[in-house]
Amino acid sequence: MATQLKPTIECSKEEWQARLDLAACYRIFDHLGWSESIYNHISLKVPGEADTFLINPFGLLYSEVTASNLVKIDVEGNNVGGSPYMVNKAGFTQHGYFHKHLGARADAICHVHTTATMAVASHKDGLLPTNFYACNFQGQIGYHDFEGITVRAEEGERLVQNLGNHSILMLRNHGPVVMDRTIQGMFVKMWALQRACEIQVATLSMGNPVLVSQEVVDVHQRDLSVMSGQGGAGMFDFEAWKRRVDKIDDSWRQ
Repeated sequence: MATQLKPTIECSKEEWQARLDLAACYRIFDHLGWSESIYNHISLKVPGEADTFLINPFGLLYSEVTASNLVKIDVEGNNVGGSPYMVNKAGFTQHGYFHKHLGARADAICHVHTTATMAVASHKDGLLPTNFYACNFQGQIGYHDFEGITVRAEEGERLVQNLGNHSILMLRNHGPVVMDRTIQGMFVKMWALQRACEIQVATLSMGNPVLVSQEVVDVHQRDLSVMSGQGGAGMFDFEAWKRRVDKIDDSWRQ
């Protein structure tokens, strides 16, 4: 069992726990092969504070992210935590707009460029009901046409409009944005989406897929909603993967 380190920076108990969870999440993403050099982002709202969130320092690999070196910024991208690091504009522009306009439903957000999710985002039909995991998300994903690098604030309104009341926005030709009220819920949603996309890519490579009917999808989603509580809304999954990365390298706790 890893030692729970005391905060190495001045912050509230709640913020330190959020920093630990987010740093662990970066290490888990890296372990699962979901990182993209020094790019992409996972952001998390600071508990008990208005319009501040934590994000990765630009220039560090996910494997170098720790609880103390995460950057605290406001929704305009201003460094409000005294960090010596900068952040990637593409990170806070997009994430900041979601955090600002969606409230608690977007307290935890990730954007990735995994091969499987980018491939599905680049397919004209998007995510198809070809497999168990894909059935989780049918009718629950928004799609947004590619407009280039997401660094312009004016694109934010269209991003939110295309997201609708969903929690996943597939940026066509780019990759997914996944959000949730908790980092645990965001993680387990991202894990299932990644699996859905991996299996779709493999299935389509073999030819014509067998698509699940909407009637069966409806039953699947109904039963899934009943059973989801057994997984602690992602808590059990997240804690399990934290134990895995702890065994490899627990420096994320610093």
